Amino acid sequence: MKSRNCRRLAALTLAAALGLTLFARLEAADMQQPAPSVSPAASAAFGSGFRKGRVTGYPIPRFVSLKSASAHMRVGPSTDYPTVWVYSARGLPLEITEEYGNWRQVRDQDGTTGWMFAPLLSGRRTAVVGPWHDKPVPLRNAPTRTAGIIAELSPKVRLTLKNCDGSWCDVSLQTKSLGGYVAQADLWGAYPHERVE
Repeated sequence: MKSRNCRRLAALTLAAALGLTLFARLEAADMQQPAPSVSPAASAAFGSGFRKGRVTGYPIPRFVSLKSASAHMRVGPSTDYPTVWVYSARGLPLEITEEYGNWRQVRDQDGTTGWMFAPLLSGRRTAVVGPWHDKPVPLRNAPTRTAGIIAELSPKVRLTLKNCDGSWCDVSLQTKSLGGYVAQADLWGAYPHERVE
């Protein structure tokens, strides 16, 4: 564990040292490659706090999930940069915070950020029970606080999002064939009031 933390600290120190170079590269790429146009309806749907991705034109930030069974998170957007973490949890939700070519800057539920190769990510929506909770969150049989409780979900349990109406999400556990409703505010993987279909 100690060597893992030392490697991570070394990678973060390197990232800080490379920060100005990386920023300059991103700015130069932004001037050379205009982002694809987005329809006015889609732009309005972004709402405040969202912008167009410089490569895809999709909203930034946005949630995606890990498609690969093994994915390297790197300090910068290239295989030339060192690996910070290796993720081996297919279906893990990640938040894209920036785009650069075929690379996406992502953040996990613990706040760790780095760059991943875009083909390792999927648009399939997943979530985890909020890591900020210190007790289990109820999985209910209907989208109301008075509905029956099917199960108690521990923080960081991975879920597949079927849909969200802005207040409740219809979910299923990734490891078992069990589903129900969880309050959207209790999940990391869907924004407050976001509708997911």
